[in-house]
Amino acid sequence: MDLHGKVALVTGAGVRVGRAIALELGRAGCDVAVHYRSSADPARRTAEEIVAFGRRAVTCRGDLADLATPERIVGEVRARLGRLDVLVSSASSFPKRALADSDAGFWEETLRLNLVAPALLARAAAPAMIEAGGGRIVNLADILTHRPPRGYAAYCTSKAGLEGLTRALAIELAPTITVNAIAPGIAQFPDDYDAETKQRLTERVPLKRPGTPEEVARLVRYLCTEGSYITGQIIPLDGGLSLRP
Repeated sequence: MDLHGKVALVTGAGVRVGRAIALELGRAGCDVAVHYRSSADPARRTAEEIVAFGRRAVTCRGDLADLATPERIVGEVRARLGRLDVLVSSASSFPKRALADSDAGFWEETLRLNLVAPALLARAAAPAMIEAGGGRIVNLADILTHRPPRGYAAYCTSKAGLEGLTRALAIELAPTITVNAIAPGIAQFPDDYDAETKQRLTERVPLKRPGTPEEVARLVRYLCTEGSYITGQIIPLDGGLSLRP
């Protein structure tokens, strides 16, 4: 797909990996809708950088754990930018909580944001993509799905569900729309990790370095531009970490 003149919606695009993806798609020629929940100023700065590339960019705010938000956001993007060709579900939460402390509300909120929201976004976006003659959906999964650490049962379950959703949508939306997921390893450390923790985790990576948000973004771009015969795949981007026992 030639991205020039196409429109992309990237969730969680004000900061971190989502921001890198939004900027990469802007460089590739997309007009971009920069979604955010609370990072208004970073989202605005991301949009301004995309405009500097000569593209259009808008920001759209919404709490994706609210089940009405996905359809509203997609409608807003179509109204303001005229179409929708690419959807990247990057926004997610990474909550740590012991199983004994994980009540129904905690599970529900985690699953709503990390699994249900991408499903509802895809549902809302699909008609616009079909109308345009084709589209690309990319979800952000996680290799921790297959290596769950203690304390992250809800998170890992939600991302495992996202892998299943990716495969199911690939069948549902073929042949017009491709649907894939990227499963990063270390793309960007959480802000509260200290130097010792970062070093310990990096040492486990066969390539002996963390990944970067820009590497995730470039793979998103590849799937959108060159990946016309790739669908239903969960692609690790982890420096070989998933190969370790």
